[in-house]
Amino acid sequence: MSVSEKPRYQQVKDLIINRISSGDLQPSDRVPSENELVESMSVSRMTATRALRELTDEGYVDRIAGRGTFVSDFRSRSHVLEVHNIADEIARRGHQHTCEVVRNSRQRARGEVARALHIEQGTGVFHLLLVHFENNVPIQVEDRHVLAEFAPECGGQDFRRVTPSAYLTAISPLQEAEQVVRAQVPNAAVRSRLQIAEGEPCLVVVRRTWSDGRPVTFARLQHPGSRYELTGHYAPPGTPISTSGDVVQLEELRR
Repeated sequence: MSVSEKPRYQQVKDLIINRISSGDLQPSDRVPSENELVESMSVSRMTATRALRELTDEGYVDRIAGRGTFVSDFRSRSHVLEVHNIADEIARRGHQHTCEVVRNSRQRARGEVARALHIEQGTGVFHLLLVHFENNVPIQVEDRHVLAEFAPECGGQDFRRVTPSAYLTAISPLQEAEQVVRAQVPNAAVRSRLQIAEGEPCLVVVRRTWSDGRPVTFARLQHPGSRYELTGHYAPPGTPISTSGDVVQLEELRR
């Protein structure tokens, strides 16, 4: 559908969402009012009202009585001490998950990948490269290698419908995990996929997972630093469970 064929309220929404995604509108910035949208886009007040209402319902903006409409702190959140399916995380926030599959191909493991998976150079692996979106805003580039022997049907999966995490967990439950989190300036390709400005850092999670006593996946998950945060909650063994939230027990991870 071309821009001209879209309903006018959707055109107003798209304009504001694009300004948020590009960084032109930052969290807490004021969004044009209904009156300003009516004047600048030549739409009816009903159209402007519907656009702002739907943007509020979808979590892009917050409307504060007597003050106006402001960009939400649209910062997706994941738990640093746990391994979750990103689609489930997004669903729990009441948002929509979509995925773009850039690559799903079989190749021979080399260098860092072979070392991380404790396999010989040239062993078969699947290379997955995906971009995950939350309400059409990119929040993660997933660059994952999967041991082909562990998941021989991986190449035939449609990861637009089921995430690699969900698929791999269905094959064999996760036994152990190791992850390292660091800040890193992304390369141009990642920057383009995440739609972030040059110089903006990413939160990078480097993760290995084990099944049947051996590492079977090696992933690098890159998130835009301005739209993503990692949280943690730890209590020593024997501590009563908090009623204000989940207590996460740290487990010893295999190195």
